[in-house]
Amino acid sequence: MSVEFSFLLVQALSGLASASSLFIIASGLTLVFGVTRIVNFAHGSFYMLGAYVAVTIVPWLLQIERSPTLFFIGVLISACVVGVLGVLMEILLLRRIYKVPELFQLLATFGVVLMVQDAVLHIWGPMDIAGPRAPGLRHGVMILDQRFPAYELFLICAGPVVLGLLWLLMHKTRFGILLRAATRDRDMVGALGVNQALLFTGTLFLGAFLAGLGGALQIPRVSASAQMDLSIITEAFVVTVIGGMGSIGGAFLAALLIGQLQAFGVLIFPKITLVLVFLLMALVLVVKPWGLLGRPEAAPASAMPEGIASPRRFRVFEKLLVALALLAAAMLPLFGDAYAVKVATEVLIFAIAAFSLNFLVGNGGIVSFGHAAYFGLGAYASGLLVTKLGMPMEPALIAAPLAGGFFAALFGFFIVRLQGIYLAMLTLAFAQIAYAVCFQWVEVTGGDNGIVGVWPSTWAASRIAYHYLVLAVAVLGIFALRHVIYAPFGASLRAARDSAPRAEAIGIDVRGHRWLGFTIAGAAAGLAGGLYAFSKGSIDPTLLGIPLSVDFLAMILLGGMQSVMGPVLGAAAFHSIKDVFMPLTDHWRFLLGASIIALVLIFPRGLGGAYASLRARFAGGAQ
Repeated sequence: MSVEFSFLLVQALSGLASASSLFIIASGLTLVFGVTRIVNFAHGSFYMLGAYVAVTIVPWLLQIERSPTLFFIGVLISACVVGVLGVLMEILLLRRIYKVPELFQLLATFGVVLMVQDAVLHIWGPMDIAGPRAPGLRHGVMILDQRFPAYELFLICAGPVVLGLLWLLMHKTRFGILLRAATRDRDMVGALGVNQALLFTGTLFLGAFLAGLGGALQIPRVSASAQMDLSIITEAFVVTVIGGMGSIGGAFLAALLIGQLQAFGVLIFPKITLVLVFLLMALVLVVKPWGLLGRPEAAPASAMPEGIASPRRFRVFEKLLVALALLAAAMLPLFGDAYAVKVATEVLIFAIAAFSLNFLVGNGGIVSFGHAAYFGLGAYASGLLVTKLGMPMEPALIAAPLAGGFFAALFGFFIVRLQGIYLAMLTLAFAQIAYAVCFQWVEVTGGDNGIVGVWPSTWAASRIAYHYLVLAVAVLGIFALRHVIYAPFGASLRAARDSAPRAEAIGIDVRGHRWLGFTIAGAAAGLAGGLYAFSKGSIDPTLLGIPLSVDFLAMILLGGMQSVMGPVLGAAAFHSIKDVFMPLTDHWRFLLGASIIALVLIFPRGLGGAYASLRARFAGGAQ
């Protein structure tokens, strides 16, 4: 056998080991979504907890005797502990949000992610913790003159074993049959008298158990770290979506494809390895919108959030509030310190981005999990023109909305063809593609170091002058978008949001309207990104990342999607709290996560929605 063939064989086996591990993790996410329809962002946290619990329990057991039996007993105990934690999350949180839109579910489980991260740092500390190697599997195996780790061979077998056990569970037990039935039609299962609460609790235990098992099995390979959750959750989502939400067999097939793509992609396309996985996801969703083995289904009633419902005209009291807010923003540089001006400028920038997202979600019913991509692309467009081509701020700032709008139009052409959770996941896929390109195209974007020296022109170089520039652009941009919302185009978007078949029946080009709306929102987010680049003086790939997209979603949730101006209020409240109060404590992640969960559970209509309810109550009392 040639050296090249043996090397390729070992590379393929390495891809199978990664695929097997990824399937174990993603199978739990697939089960949970298939039964509960919860988009569980906290699944990565269960994976991380599995690793941390294992590096605590397994070494203690191995002190008794260094045997493979005790090692794997420790792995199973760790997975069971994580399964119990999943049950606690289901009882305390998820039971209260099964009927709410996917957007709120994602935010609530992201709140759990932040709380778990803080708890992990508090319990285990910030340093990575290396786990013990598996006794009896520490050696290498010679395969065609190439040395291959024995533990990797074990992992290759572990995935099919888990698949077989899940098949037996799903087809040979009453619990498994109920799981399959709930995946097909959850409401019918409830109508037949099945205890759905118990079924969902069992599903969360199984899903968290599998995530914890996947994490515990990784301790001989990787150290337990507080960054494990976000690094794995995107890949788990990709596997789940490519395979088809709720399909175990689809998840196994998708994991195999991704494992081999990663194994050989690093050899063939070393500079775009991060892009390949998300390109595959985007390609599959464009060709097969329900995944490889998924089933088409009608969007549930809760798939879209309750949208914009506030009246067009401001009342006298509301006009007064807007005037006072503008006056405060204008007077702040005269009386506030430099830090207050900085925070106020960023609030105005994020208000544009949040307003543009609510234009999509609240007005158009298009739930985007990757809106930060257009914010970041606008920032990079401005930054590259200034640093690479030497352009002044003015034309570079004009390029920001053009870049955001261009990529929104490019990605949106495919995105608006889908519905529900698959549409949201495709927005995430394209956002991750943009992030990966900016991260890996080091020659142009600077990679994870980013770009520095993105400074405004001389006339806007002072913080006060730049604040007034941002204030003027924010007011014009927000009121321009508000005008579009109440124009016939905005009304057509709302009609398509409420009932696409009825909108098409009266002659509205639903797909065309949604595409144009997506483009407009991307252009506005790009404008905000360009302003942010000149405000900070530097840019990096985090401006396109998932955490910033979640921040934008939290802003519109806090402000209230039912109110047109709610996202502006939400951006001011969220960013002020995060930037001013959270740094005062080491546990700001825990407090931020708890705040997000409290918003979903207690204050689901946000500040703007609460004000609208209060106004309606007083109006009813006056009558």
